[in-house]
Amino acid sequence: MDQLPIFVKLAGRRVILIGEGEAAEAKARLIRAGGGTIVSHADDAALAFIALDDDAEAAAQADALRARGLLVNVVDRPGLSDFLMGAIIDRSPVLVAVSTGGASASLARALRTRLEALLPASLGPLARAILASRDATSARHPTPADRRRLWERALAEGGRLDPFAAHADPAAAVAAAIAGTSAAEPVVQRIAVASADPGELTLNQLNALARCDALLLDGPVPEAITDRARRDAARLDILPDPLLPGLTIILTWMDA
Repeated sequence: MDQLPIFVKLAGRRVILIGEGEAAEAKARLIRAGGGTIVSHADDAALAFIALDDDAEAAAQADALRARGLLVNVVDRPGLSDFLMGAIIDRSPVLVAVSTGGASASLARALRTRLEALLPASLGPLARAILASRDATSARHPTPADRRRLWERALAEGGRLDPFAAHADPAAAVAAAIAGTSAAEPVVQRIAVASADPGELTLNQLNALARCDALLLDGPVPEAITDRARRDAARLDILPDPLLPGLTIILTWMDA
């Protein structure tokens, strides 16, 4: 990972924008959409954008702003930028940003177009309904483990709240999901690993690793594979008796 992807709260904050023309106007629309106030100079600015055609002038402006401690984005010049703007899919409050690290804006836009077609308009209302249900969810499912299992089941492919499915009434769908059970039955799944490449795992195996409650390594399984397991999953040395509630994955290294 060459850059750290972050989402910045701009509401009520000042953002420096230097430049004119189509590129500057595009950045201005994004800043305003994020709640920021556009200025040409401010000591308390949060970020700075530069949209200038002249390379030397753009570099000089970037150096001057960076010297003041600001993070700077120079439009179409990733080498001069401290942060990059990805191609954005807006299903507020859900945001997806695609970045190629400055390699190709056209590639980022192509990926955004394909991904945008997969995300229904109901995704934003669904996220807001889940947020609004926080108190009701905690009351019915009191432990963090209960709530994690509840949402993982509901949001899984084909689940009540599958985020890739259209929901006519997201609030009602969330209420129905909360009314369900979050109880965990002990389940053990063994995954045979013969390659250090996570791409060799099936989608079902990757999904299981991402949601497992416990992980047991049988042999020298490469770190690239174990990194795909849920970070909060318990790491086991032996299979306990009785079994832990939830999903335990045994990764078995197949020595070629």
